[in-house]
Amino acid sequence: MSYTIFENKLNDLKALRKESQQAVQWSSVFILPEWMQVWWQVFGEGADLYIRTVKQGDKVIGIAPLMTKDGSAFLIGNTDVCDYLDFITSPGMENDFFNVLLDDLKKDGIKHLDLKHVRPDSAVLTNLAPLAEGRKSKVSTDVEAVSYEMELPLSFNEYLNKLSTKQRHEVRRKLRRLMEAGKIEYRFLDKSNEMPAAMDTFFTMFVESRQDKAAFLTEQMKSFFRLLVSTMTEIGLFKLGVLELDKKPVAEIMCFDYNDCIYLYNSGYDPQYVSLSVGLLSKIYAIEDSIGKGKKKFDFLKGAEIYKGHLGGKEVPLYRCQIYL
Repeated sequence: MSYTIFENKLNDLKALRKESQQAVQWSSVFILPEWMQVWWQVFGEGADLYIRTVKQGDKVIGIAPLMTKDGSAFLIGNTDVCDYLDFITSPGMENDFFNVLLDDLKKDGIKHLDLKHVRPDSAVLTNLAPLAEGRKSKVSTDVEAVSYEMELPLSFNEYLNKLSTKQRHEVRRKLRRLMEAGKIEYRFLDKSNEMPAAMDTFFTMFVESRQDKAAFLTEQMKSFFRLLVSTMTEIGLFKLGVLELDKKPVAEIMCFDYNDCIYLYNSGYDPQYVSLSVGLLSKIYAIEDSIGKGKKKFDFLKGAEIYKGHLGGKEVPLYRCQIYL
């Protein structure tokens, strides 16, 4: 079969997604063109873009969203704000795509692929790594982080019944105690004009709820979050969950809604209400809302926080895969 590889610009990716949506899998929110453009605008300094599309005739069989520096190639993004990454590939055509891509990388003098973080079901681990080993390249894979996710049932009661007896009682007890404290409202904001003020509140809660989050939220990170929220709201993928007690916001969560999956990206709460477990319950309400809207999966994303397992999340290891060409 004859394949052609094309060099692309970052701005080409939106059109490529529209062209190739039926042919290739844009498997997560973190590899969408809009996400990559925001990340590159804020964090891309010091690297060069290396975006390649492989076609069989007129059909796209894969897209490599890479950046290079000092002879190494990386997936566009970083582990601080992109929980897991991958290539964009056509089912059944992965080996053909990666063979063409590896030849192109070697021709361009790339000696090392440093790919993180990638899931066990990623094209990196299921196709690229074994293919590279077959081509006599040295490959190393190491677990570097963990993510949690769960399949959603058809009803909230069914979800509660899937929890351990202890956790089910704890969730119900905390919900009762919160409702006894005042009037509870939980809603999702998804309109552009609502976001600036809501994000100001979110940033305050974010830094007050945990000391390590305060150190994480630099001015550069704030710029990234604001631009990301604005961009993803415009395309209908961002939602900000707000838990209110007597009309006062006491907890907020940043979520992305993509491919019938809710991604729980970040959260914060007012520490004055820690005794009411408002941080945890904001996630419970988000799960209930997701089930009510017929979503298939709830992704707690990267991080080994204990509550994720307690709320039904199943552990997914995240790997760093290095390939020496």
